[in-house]
Amino acid sequence: MEFDLVIRNGSIVDGTGSPAFIGDVAISDGRIVRVGNVSGSGQREIDAEGHLVTPGFVDIHTHFDGQVCWDKEVTPSSWHGVTTIVMGNCGVGFAPVRPGTENDLVELMESVEDIPGTALHEGIPWGWESFAEYLDVIDTPYAIDIAAQAPHVAIRHFVMGERCYDDATADDMQEMSRITREALEAGAVGFSTSRFYGHRDKGGNLVPGTNASSDEMIAIADAFTHVDHGAIEIISDHLKNEDELQWIEHMARTTGRPLTTLVTPETGEEIWELAERLKSEGIEIRPQAGARLASILMTLEGTVNPMRQFPSYSEIRDLSIEEQKKALRSEEFRSQVMADEPKLARDRDTNKMISSWDRMFVLPEDLSYEPGYEDSLQGRADRDGISVREALMDAMADGRPILYLFGEYDYSVQPQFDFISRDRSVFGLSDGGAHVGVLCDASVPTYMLAYATRDRTKGPQLSLEFVVHKMSQDTAGVYGLTDRGVIAEGYKADVNVIDYDKVRLHDPEMVFDLPSGGKRLIQKADGYVATICGGVVTYENGRHTGQMPGRLIRGGQITAN
Repeated sequence: MEFDLVIRNGSIVDGTGSPAFIGDVAISDGRIVRVGNVSGSGQREIDAEGHLVTPGFVDIHTHFDGQVCWDKEVTPSSWHGVTTIVMGNCGVGFAPVRPGTENDLVELMESVEDIPGTALHEGIPWGWESFAEYLDVIDTPYAIDIAAQAPHVAIRHFVMGERCYDDATADDMQEMSRITREALEAGAVGFSTSRFYGHRDKGGNLVPGTNASSDEMIAIADAFTHVDHGAIEIISDHLKNEDELQWIEHMARTTGRPLTTLVTPETGEEIWELAERLKSEGIEIRPQAGARLASILMTLEGTVNPMRQFPSYSEIRDLSIEEQKKALRSEEFRSQVMADEPKLARDRDTNKMISSWDRMFVLPEDLSYEPGYEDSLQGRADRDGISVREALMDAMADGRPILYLFGEYDYSVQPQFDFISRDRSVFGLSDGGAHVGVLCDASVPTYMLAYATRDRTKGPQLSLEFVVHKMSQDTAGVYGLTDRGVIAEGYKADVNVIDYDKVRLHDPEMVFDLPSGGKRLIQKADGYVATICGGVVTYENGRHTGQMPGRLIRGGQITAN
């Protein structure tokens, strides 16, 4: 046989943004060796006639730092055509760590990223201290490739101990820079930090480094001047602040490395203007936008359950979910809830999420994540002539999640699609592996294929070629993963074969498959005929083949095409 694998007669969307074309793809030794009309035969052949052939998707914003210790399939991302993930975002992770302080990092991850602490305690083997030792532990076979960033929170905690919430000294800064350099030299693909008010520990404190000085950030950035790889990821509330923008620009200029910052409709234009200005100088700042507006799903089993605000709910909360649903339809119980004085949550944002009736939407059946007013609890109550509390109990009894959308939602996902379409944007913010009790945005590749390019009627669709490009070549390039993300000769053979007409999301569902029976929301998908990582078929029709060709990617060791 001339080739290991040949994919025949597919509609090739090659990841560059170029128009789709019909052709074959030949693979040998984990690489794409021929694209077009392939005359030779393969040891195995896949008939892709009528299907899309795309690069494997590259998800650069995940939090699988703990999960990779026990889940070698890296689900649910691998169910959605993703063949490479980057973790260690938002400044949080599990290395470096001083022996005896592991629980501190677990509690930070549990609080910031809503990952059950019991699952992390049971599932993580620990035993490392440095970031390099952590990489050695997770350097095992996977269904997909994984890469890790050095997290500011863990580094600060390692260097400063109990002082990590205080201002850093000059010596602290130099030590953090040294450790960051060591992490990059060991294979970290970047460094991440959080300056977001919503990232707090269990005591309500802003996570270490949130208010780090510009001197500290610039000192850490110096680590990048000693290596030739890596990106910098920043989540910040201060992107309208001139001082913030100045040190971000300084970091980008002095390191010469790509820098990505998370953006929302409330972020403002300043970071976009800076990115555009620096582009002409070859300096790369990439505002990072998600597919969906920032949101959570509220369910009876989830982390946020709006029924808990009613004292009467305590009578049924320990019942099974089916028994709770039955009680929610009981006239006696409903009367009790109608008479209740709601309890206030300790967190101001939680209070808003569970009582803004016109901003709480029953998740649309079409999974558009683009509901209208009529989908809100207030809209349903107005339509049916009932109380919003009754509308809430009806929805919870039906088992349909309640979707709360943050920010100034105007019944359209268009602001996100506009961000994704802007010249300097990069696609991200899936948060795969995190916020598992309130969302499952690891499914966004399927959402973008099915909804953004095919099913959307509430506004203009995005082109298929553009969306595939934004989820493959473009994301890969930010982290220097220039060996993948394109269907062309010489590239790593990470490929999806997709039945475009059938690709669709399943409803979110709560499962209890984490270590110690921990819960998480998942979303499965239809339409993935085959997913291939490094030339090996890892998924067929949604089922894992048992093959584990994926590996840890170490920064600085990628061979560019």
